[in-house]
Amino acid sequence: SGDFYRRAPTEASQATLASVSPVFAVMKLDKEGNTTYFEKKKTELYQELGLQARDLRFQHLMSIATRNNRIIVRMEFLKAVITPEFLLILDYRNLSLEHWLFNELASQLAGEGQLVTYSLPFEFRAIEAILQYRISKLQGRLNTLQPQILETLEALVDPKLLSVDRSKLHILLQNGKSLSELETDLKVFKETILEILDEEELIEELCLSKWTDPQVFEESTSGIDHAEEMELLLENYYRQAEDLANEARELRVLIDDSESIIFINLDSHRNVMMRLNLQLTMGTFSLSLFGLIGVAFGMNLESSLEEDPRIFWLVTGIMFLGSGLIWRRLLSFLGRHLEPPLPPHVPAVLKKSQPAAGRVEIKNNLKAETFGLSRSTLTNQ
Repeated sequence: SGDFYRRAPTEASQATLASVSPVFAVMKLDKEGNTTYFEKKKTELYQELGLQARDLRFQHLMSIATRNNRIIVRMEFLKAVITPEFLLILDYRNLSLEHWLFNELASQLAGEGQLVTYSLPFEFRAIEAILQYRISKLQGRLNTLQPQILETLEALVDPKLLSVDRSKLHILLQNGKSLSELETDLKVFKETILEILDEEELIEELCLSKWTDPQVFEESTSGIDHAEEMELLLENYYRQAEDLANEARELRVLIDDSESIIFINLDSHRNVMMRLNLQLTMGTFSLSLFGLIGVAFGMNLESSLEEDPRIFWLVTGIMFLGSGLIWRRLLSFLGRHLEPPLPPHVPAVLKKSQPAAGRVEIKNNLKAETFGLSRSTLTNQ
């Protein structure tokens, strides 16, 4: 009776776990592209596939692993299990996957698409179709971001603008955030592929038919190296991801350079306003200085000068003339101190004493400085 009572809660708990286990909506595709749909509990599915429960957790955003001659793939929303005979797509009811799953995937697996692995076993086609889908999604995101970023930067870098449009800056901020997310996804994709390429055993394990199909095993031993074909396939998509990462990196550099140009333009306009303010301040000072003469004559003091009718025009002329002379003097003083210093003169003797290598180095440095100067001048213009 004691053993019965100990077994009863255990059986009840197992029945409870089985009743609450998640149910997968499964899409099954075979070698001919035939598609079937069904729902199955997680416990039943991993038992039929000969896997463990942890193999179907799909905790990572992207992973490619092999378990018991099965390939388990996770590509963001895509969760798939590849066998030598069929491909299972788990939880296929996703809006971002419908077009590809129902319109393209079956024809690709049947040999009607643009895959290059038709002559190879089924797992090659399945892996290539999944990798191609992921790369196309990343490429589409980049193609959407690139014109938006270029258009926004072109509007912000215009030197005629005295102020920056905040709405454009907000759009650039959102696009920069999306670009950072794209760079992260590309980095994860490359790292996942690179982990497999660095391990020959992992590449061998991805060739499922080599260990289950005697004909494929004989072909691999007779000269057709399926592991090498798998390595070439992964390297191809790694290079495509590297190219996309380079384009995204160029956009990031362009954003950083454009931000520097925006700050330079704003500083230039700010300097113009500060210089104008300083000139007006000096003019006000000049007028105030010679305005003291008018203040002195405007007081109720008796002298012989106020009886002469020409004194008013004389004093007024002296005030304006003196104010103008003082203002011009202050402006010339300001101009001398704001002009950039001239480069130091290099004596002719020093030029002749330079060795050939030194002359080449100085020439290259001068070229670089001239290019930088012309570039900064163009930016200011």
